[in-house]
Amino acid sequence: MATNKFDEKRIIDLLFFSKGIMMGENGKDLMEQYKDAIDNVTPFDVIELENRQMNNRISTSDIKKSIGKILNAFYTSLSNYKWEKPAEGTFLYYLMLENRALEEKLNTIKQILKKYHTEESFTYPKLRQKLIPLFLEIIDFDEHYIKKENILFPYIEKYWDNYNPVKVMWSLHDDIRNSLKEIILILENPGRIWDQLNIEIGRFFFLTFGMIIKEERIIYPVAIETIPEKDWKKMHLQSFDLPFIFIETPKKPEIIIKEGLWHKECTFKTDSGEVSLDQLELIFGNLTVEMTMIDENDKVVFFSESESRIFPRSSAIIGRDVQNCHPPESVHIVNEIISAFKKGTKQKAEFWFNFKDKLIFTSYYALHDKSGSYKGILEVSQDITRFKNLEGERKLLNWD
Repeated sequence: MATNKFDEKRIIDLLFFSKGIMMGENGKDLMEQYKDAIDNVTPFDVIELENRQMNNRISTSDIKKSIGKILNAFYTSLSNYKWEKPAEGTFLYYLMLENRALEEKLNTIKQILKKYHTEESFTYPKLRQKLIPLFLEIIDFDEHYIKKENILFPYIEKYWDNYNPVKVMWSLHDDIRNSLKEIILILENPGRIWDQLNIEIGRFFFLTFGMIIKEERIIYPVAIETIPEKDWKKMHLQSFDLPFIFIETPKKPEIIIKEGLWHKECTFKTDSGEVSLDQLELIFGNLTVEMTMIDENDKVVFFSESESRIFPRSSAIIGRDVQNCHPPESVHIVNEIISAFKKGTKQKAEFWFNFKDKLIFTSYYALHDKSGSYKGILEVSQDITRFKNLEGERKLLNWD
């Protein structure tokens, strides 16, 4: 489904306006020069503007530097855009409800900061004691962004001709994550000074409130007009695989699962044995590793499911280009691995890193059929935190 509900002349004017902002020209003069385009800008225009910026080789980093000023100029027009707000019991409804809950928490922090700014002498340690638990709580809001990245974005990629703007949005998610980490580091370190905290909190507020505007004034209005109703129902069901943040978990819709006879009758058979599809599902569900497979065309075709999953996955990613499953800043590394595997210069890549207080070991394996033809990649990840401290041995007879 196309997202070409934009005015070509207006897009050209908006491109010149945004270029002027990026070049540091006088904002007031630019707004006067392109007043008609700015006064009539729509969410569809903004989507096309960012897409053309990226097609013109303007980097994600450069777009992010000026996006706040540009959207500030568009704010009134975007706020006046008429769109059908999501009904209660829908995927977008709960995403927007989460935004309201986040705004309430951010406004609480604002009031605390305002109080300490007005006092003649504020006590920085006392301020830290008030702010640390509030910012630690906001860490959980990352699940909101994960839902967008793993559920909403795949459907946008499916239906939009040009989905470059969601790449920018994912990069901004990472900026928010990094800013929040920096704030907590400053608050937990008595040696850091007030000015550092003040600057970083200002940046964090700018990013988070700005993200809400981008979601509810641009992405959601265009998405709701371009993605079919049947897929919104799928997204809502998939959202129950992740937490609802700062709001009460709604009742999950009842679904009727039609299980054909083929599921009971088919088996997976090799020289090493034979298992039913039900048994195979149990195997994948109980492994302490999680697996994702992409095919020779770089499409995600499978991921294992278990209660101990490290990285969130949604059925929405099936058929998705693997490059779109990663933040823009790391896509070049993904492409390097794929290229090496396809050329046959590498057969395996291994990484280990800290993630949410866990040490994660991830391996990528090149897959080839019996004739040697490249058939894709298997990604295997495991939480190895507990392995670091193992000593001695525990044999089977010592099982407890």
